[in-house]
Amino acid sequence: MADVIMPQMGESIAEGTVTKWLKNVGDRVERDEPLFEISTDKVDAEIPSPAAGILKEIRVPPGTTVAVNSVVALIASEAEPAPSTPSAARPAPPAPEPPPPPVPLPALAPATPPAVVPPVEYRIEGELPPALPAPAPPAPAAEPASGTKAATEKPRAEMTAEDLRLNRSSPVVRRIAAEHHVDIRSVAGTGIGGRVTKQDILGHIEHRSPADETAAAPPATDGPDSSAPPPAPLAPPPAPPAPFVAAPSEVPPPPPARPSPPPPPAPAAPSVERVPMSPIRRKTAEHMVLSRRTSAHVSTVFEVEMTRVDGLRQKHRAAFLERGVRLTPTPFILRAVVDALKAFPILNASLDGDHVLYHKDVNLGVAVALEQGLIVPVIHRADEKNVLGLARAVHDLADRARAKKLKVEEVQGGTFTVTNPGGFGSLFGTPIINQPQVAILDIGTIEKRPVVRDDAIAIRTMCYLALTFDHRLVDGADADRFMARVKQVLQEFDEAAL
Repeated sequence: MADVIMPQMGESIAEGTVTKWLKNVGDRVERDEPLFEISTDKVDAEIPSPAAGILKEIRVPPGTTVAVNSVVALIASEAEPAPSTPSAARPAPPAPEPPPPPVPLPALAPATPPAVVPPVEYRIEGELPPALPAPAPPAPAAEPASGTKAATEKPRAEMTAEDLRLNRSSPVVRRIAAEHHVDIRSVAGTGIGGRVTKQDILGHIEHRSPADETAAAPPATDGPDSSAPPPAPLAPPPAPPAPFVAAPSEVPPPPPARPSPPPPPAPAAPSVERVPMSPIRRKTAEHMVLSRRTSAHVSTVFEVEMTRVDGLRQKHRAAFLERGVRLTPTPFILRAVVDALKAFPILNASLDGDHVLYHKDVNLGVAVALEQGLIVPVIHRADEKNVLGLARAVHDLADRARAKKLKVEEVQGGTFTVTNPGGFGSLFGTPIINQPQVAILDIGTIEKRPVVRDDAIAIRTMCYLALTFDHRLVDGADADRFMARVKQVLQEFDEAAL
């Protein structure tokens, strides 16, 4: 049985993150065959298998960060049995015991049927009571009074035609007759059965003579002993009908039903996607923030003519392709940077507290953009290489960085960094210094533009170079003299440096 451990990818690296397993449990692996990928704050790399055999167990899933020298997997030799899946080695759980049979319950006595309760009549307080029986009509007076009342109280068999006419008249007609002191029996009725109508009584009053009115008026009486009946009082005019008002009930009305709350709205689809940062992105972010807090960043931009470099590149392109190298403007610029760093070593230095460290070797870091972040492999002792050597080193480091095959020492020890966003069309940028260095150079896009040469407009291959430097150590004059030297070397490039 062989242990697979998290390797230490450098003296300052204490942990690593497993990003991907290249083999599954049960797969056969050969010694030094790529087994899994890791990511550290310095490099992404493929880790080879320490032994040949069968991958028996994976202890650290992808995305987990563990300390160096931690066991992340086990490899069994071919003689040892290996499960095809992680769950195959686990014993099957024992079958659950069957539940005990249910205990029968004793028979219950039949319930006594409830007594029948007669229905009770309820009446809500405030309702109208049931109709009472009509009261018996009052007994007729022993001696009827004279006049209209006496006529109406005669027995029906003894009534004359005039009495019937009086009884059949409507209350309105009788009221009008009483107001004008008219004896209805003296009015000829035109209604059914000789009934006096309202038109009959009004027409009689309208056409009667003043003498008739005087005779119809009741005689004056001398005192209370007079036998003449008193005149009937005038009925008051009918009052307008009152608006209908419901009688208040002693039982309070039931409270209004509360409206049911509206259903909660359906949750909206999330408008963001939360993805954890990759280890290399997280480390880059921490490194950049630290650099901004550490160095006093200042930038200067120079416009450089690349016509000479472009001519040499076109001239020697085929020869470089025969050697397996694609010639680009980048190695020309790196060569000019090396020459300027030799002339101005203050840009190839770093700070250690109150001391300045001047580096004898020129170790150029070249930024490479990856899908998961940015990495800066280093060309060590770049001052010993010509353009061909620099071109080979750049392409080799870039290819192995994208394939995650860099070694730790290949991303450490840089003294100056060059980044090239111009390949994406950027004119220039002001990058952040890669600590503990004191400067970084940005290469803008290289393109043909109209420029003035000898008082005439000419088309030249141009680009912008931007230098960001640490003002704690590098003054503006030193930075500009350094950039002027880079510009001079590129515009007067020596063909012998190829």
